[in-house]
Amino acid sequence: MIKDALEKVISEDLSEVWTLLDGDEKRKITDSFTLHHFKKNQIIYAEHEDPEYLWCLLKGKAKLHKDGVGGRQQILRLIRPVQYFGYRAYFAGEPYVSSATAMEPSVLGAVPMRIVSDLIDSNKAVAWFFIHELSHNLGSSDTRIVNLTQKHIRGRLAEAITVLRDHYGYEDDGITLRVYMAREDLANLSNMTTSNAIRTLTAFVNEKIIVVDGRQIKIINEPQLRKISKYG
Repeated sequence: MIKDALEKVISEDLSEVWTLLDGDEKRKITDSFTLHHFKKNQIIYAEHEDPEYLWCLLKGKAKLHKDGVGGRQQILRLIRPVQYFGYRAYFAGEPYVSSATAMEPSVLGAVPMRIVSDLIDSNKAVAWFFIHELSHNLGSSDTRIVNLTQKHIRGRLAEAITVLRDHYGYEDDGITLRVYMAREDLANLSNMTTSNAIRTLTAFVNEKIIVVDGRQIKIINEPQLRKISKYG
């Protein structure tokens, strides 16, 4: 019964990969798949650890981040359901170069990378799936590097807010972001100091682009926000 329920979760939530597998391969995934529950701010894996699992976020939110100069954190990527992560370091044959942390109570699935490696060896479609995933992430990282280094702080913060909107969407009211981030996290996502993030948020409020209530951000002028994000 438990195995049947687990297979249902895998087939529905991991459908992109599941449909590429034959019967034996599906059994390998089901037999090795484990569910993990993480609390808010709990580390999923840490920089310098050896990669063991392909992680998939099933429910909740997570971030990939790295400590920079002076221990200041830089958020590299936001993870939303259903996205895979944690496998690049295994393919590269190196320890993790960044950490992953749950941003809220989250449920993740994990498959040992040795199983994934076997599937790649035997199933060309699975190999191409991960090539596509890695290529997409590399392209997104290249674009983000340029934006974080060349945009004015207004453009960087506007981009961060639009990224949050694109990743997590709105609450039922259609304007409140479905993610609640501390000012420090917004700053870390935007490559700026916390004080600059607070000042820029205040400026956006005064310009009637957003409304801020604690950690809630309501976007009331999305076209203007995207314009600032695009042109800095």
